[in-house]
Formats: sequence, C-alpha cells, structure tokens
Amino acid sequence: MGSKVVNEGLMNPMFSVEHQENVEEEEINVKKFLRGEVADFKVVRDKKLKGQLELREELYRKCAKAAAKADKWLMPSEGGFLEPEGIEKTWRIRQEAIGPEVDILSKKNQYDIVFPELGPYTLDFSMNGRYMVAAGEKGHLALMDLKKMDIIKEFQVRETVRDVVFLHNEKLFAAAQTKYVYMYNDSGTEMHCLKEHGAVSRLQFLRKQFLLTSINKIGQLNFQDITTGKMISNFRTGLGPLGRSVSDTMQVNRFNNEVAVGHSKGEVSMWKPTSAVPIYSRPCHMEYPVTAIAFHSNGHLMATAGMDKKIKLWDLRKHEVLQTLPGHANSLDFSQKGMLSAASGSYVQVFKDVFSTYVNHSMPKGYQTKKLLFRPYEDVLAIGHSMGWSSILVPGSGEPNFDSWVANPFETRKQRNEKEVRALLDKLPPETIMMDPTTIGCVNPTRKRGMPSQQERDAEMKAAVKGAKNLSFKKKTKGRSKPSKMAKKKQQAIIIAKKPFLEQQTKDEKDLLSKKKRKRIGEEIRLPKTFRRFSEAIG
Repeated sequence: MGSKVVNEGLMNPMFSVEHQENVEEEEINVKKFLRGEVADFKVVRDKKLKGQLELREELYRKCAKAAAKADKWLMPSEGGFLEPEGIEKTWRIRQEAIGPEVDILSKKNQYDIVFPELGPYTLDFSMNGRYMVAAGEKGHLALMDLKKMDIIKEFQVRETVRDVVFLHNEKLFAAAQTKYVYMYNDSGTEMHCLKEHGAVSRLQFLRKQFLLTSINKIGQLNFQDITTGKMISNFRTGLGPLGRSVSDTMQVNRFNNEVAVGHSKGEVSMWKPTSAVPIYSRPCHMEYPVTAIAFHSNGHLMATAGMDKKIKLWDLRKHEVLQTLPGHANSLDFSQKGMLSAASGSYVQVFKDVFSTYVNHSMPKGYQTKKLLFRPYEDVLAIGHSMGWSSILVPGSGEPNFDSWVANPFETRKQRNEKEVRALLDKLPPETIMMDPTTIGCVNPTRKRGMPSQQERDAEMKAAVKGAKNLSFKKKTKGRSKPSKMAKKKQQAIIIAKKPFLEQQTKDEKDLLSKKKRKRIGEEIRLPKTFRRFSEAIG
C-alpha cells in the first residue's frame, strides 16, 4: 500500500506544481503586510532581549499571514488605475477615451445634468455611495438612486438652498435654506424646521454622535443632537467671518469627528461640541481667506486652499507643511484611496499620491464649479457647478471592496432598519470627540507619589494623635469606667496612632544607615589595602 501511494504522487506532477504556485503566491501576499525585512538577531548579546525580539517578529509574521488570508478571501476585487505606455501621461487621457474601455455599468456613471436656471448645485452622497442628493441654489432638491439611475424624489422649495447633507441614512436629509434648516424624508415631506440654527451657510453631520453641525457667515457654530432634538452647544468661533467661499470652509475629519473651519484671515481652527475654544488653530494662509478644506481618510493629512493661489498639505501629527502645490481651488476632496481632487472655475485636477497629477478634466466654458465629491466605493468624481452637476470616471479612486456591516450598497429594508437600531445603540457621547480617538479605553498610568517630607509626617502624626485624644469610649458599669482607666485607654489609643509613623521613621533611618554602609564598603573596595585603615579611622 505504501508503494502505491508514492507512485500516485509521482504520477500526478500537476498537484505539486499547483501547490508550489500557491505557496509562492502566499509568500508574495505575506510580504505586502510585513514590516520590511526580518532583522538579524545574531548580533544581539542579551538573551532575554533576543528572545523578546524573536517572539515579537514571530507575532508580526502570524499577523501578516492572517491579513494575507483575509485579503485573498474577503477582498477579492482589486482597484484599477490608468497605466500609460512609454512617454504617455495619464493626465492627457480624456474622459472620451476612458468611456469605451470600461464596462457598461461604469460607463453609466459618465453623465452631465444641465439645469442652467437652477444652479449652482451642491451634492452629498450616502455612506454606501448608492444615493445622492443634489441641491440647486434656486430651491431645487433631487434625491437619486445611482444604482438604478432613477430619481426617487425631486421638488422645489422656492427658497435659496445653500447646502444639503444626508443624515444617518438616505431616508433623511437636511437642507440649509434662506432663514432656517429644514429636515426632509425620502418622499419630500418636511419633517422638522430647526430654527435655532438660523441662516446657515454650511452643514455637516457627525454619524457616530448623531450631531448635525452648522455654521453661518458670522462664524457661529451649532451642534444639535437629532435623536433628542437638544442643542448640545452653540457658540461663536471668535475668529472673524468665514473664508470667501463660505460653502467650502467647514469640513469634518471623519477619523476623529472634529470640525475644521477656515476663516477670512487665513486661519484654520478645529472644534468639538464640548469646548468653547478651538482645540487646534493654525494660520495656514497668511492674511488670505481660506477657500477649501479636505481631510484624508486616515485623519492625519489635511489639504487647504487659499486666495494666495496655493494648495497646502499638512501633517496633523507634526503640525507642519508636507507639500505646497501651486494653483487656486474653491473645492477640495480626498477619495477613499487617497487621491486629491481640486477645482477652480471650469477646470478639475486629480492628484495621485497627493504629489503627481493623475487626471485633468475641463468642463464647457461658463461652468463654474461649486462642489467636488468622490463617490464612495466607486471610481467616480461628482462635480456640482453653476449649470447643474456632472460625473466623471477616475480609475482607482474608490475602495473596490465594501464591508456589508459598515456600508452595504445592496442592503434591504430589514438590513437598513437593523443597522439604524445598532447605530442608535452604539451612539457615542460628544465627549468622545478628541484629537486622538485611539486613547479612548486606555488606562492612565498611576503617578508615583514622592516621599513625604519630615514636616508632612509630623503634621500627619499630630492629626492622628488629636483624633485619638478625641475618641469617646463606651461607659461600662462596676468601676470599669473610672477616670484612671479612661485615661489609660486614651494613652493606649495615642500609642497605637503613633506606632505606624514611628515604625516608618525607624525603617527610613535603617535604610539611610545601610546606604551609608554600602557606600563606605564600596569606597573600601576601591581603595588599596594599605589605605583602608585610614578610611576606617575617618569613619
């Protein structure tokens, strides 16, 4: 039987070849998640340190294998990019050339909706990227299902609409109109009129805290909880009016849910609802109004644009400029894969890896952009402009794999309701908004108390003696409560109160003597034998 198994293995060479290919593929995938090359521990002499480093390296290896396995089975799709040939440049490739090369579903995302008498338009996407709400400044509101390419509801409010934002899901959205902020459902019915916000120029929604955030032209910031209707905080920024392009000078950092506001004097400040002063403030564009702000998905990179015709990239961990790009922009946005889009007038640029130009797009003459927004989980960039809104393809900008527990574009009504209940149960309080949210759940290290001084010890002992003197004893019969016996009991209580202090004092004296003795012995060891007798005589 044994020879038969061996012969079967030899007669099937395809099995060994496929196995070898799988092993090589696994090794390549593991290398993507490793932290560089394995260190050489032979030079480490300390055995304990060497063992700890080897254990840590083995742990990294196991984590990389687990990540590679999850990447293979849970994230099968890979994002595509524009790959030029030879000296060809990607920014020279036009949308007309990209359209015929993509699939039918992606090609549907190239369109241009024209409403010249109702613009300019601002846009917002739902968390899963399936739904979009568009708002024209002349009062036109439209809710669209982008998977079916169908309009769910559109209506005219007959008022100026400055901004629009989705709330926790596509069933509710808020619009900043002439005097107040209004909330509508997906059928166009007015649900609430939020008069406390006043005439708002910019809206944002904090999903984890269920907070609707607004700001007006004079710099008044409002945070309102939409689950209870309570106004959490309402205060003025105190840094003057907003930048020139008021619709694009307030943005939320999705990493820590802080609200960044750009001002007319080139300053960018960050706010949270529990603080009446900014937790971070920095002059980004000296004396020039800030026109646009955008945050990377990792929360550590911020892009700002100003009237000084500069786009600056900031590292929020070091609080310094990483890169300065020439050009003016009245709207900025980061994609899920880290691409940066910038628009000025009728010209749109997309930067890959934030440093090199990836895609350029010129709209027809007369189109003035107001809002740029990448669509989640799709390689699509939406552009709201003065004549309506447009959609262009940017290959590689969206995350190709979605997590159905976080954002599911194909969710059913039951799944949406369950997700809404879970989100309400997991709702975070406003106090959780901070610069570094990873510190939540950590334990502050206990500070070691320094040795008390002699005066502090004497004061503590006096307080203990005073407490012992004021003790009241229970009166007993048959002569056991005589004054002499009561005085004796008080004297015993005073001795008991002094005992721990005296013991501690004796212990400290012994420690001091032992330190002096060790010091003297060390000096004797260092001295030659002929001179030790002199040190004994001095001691």
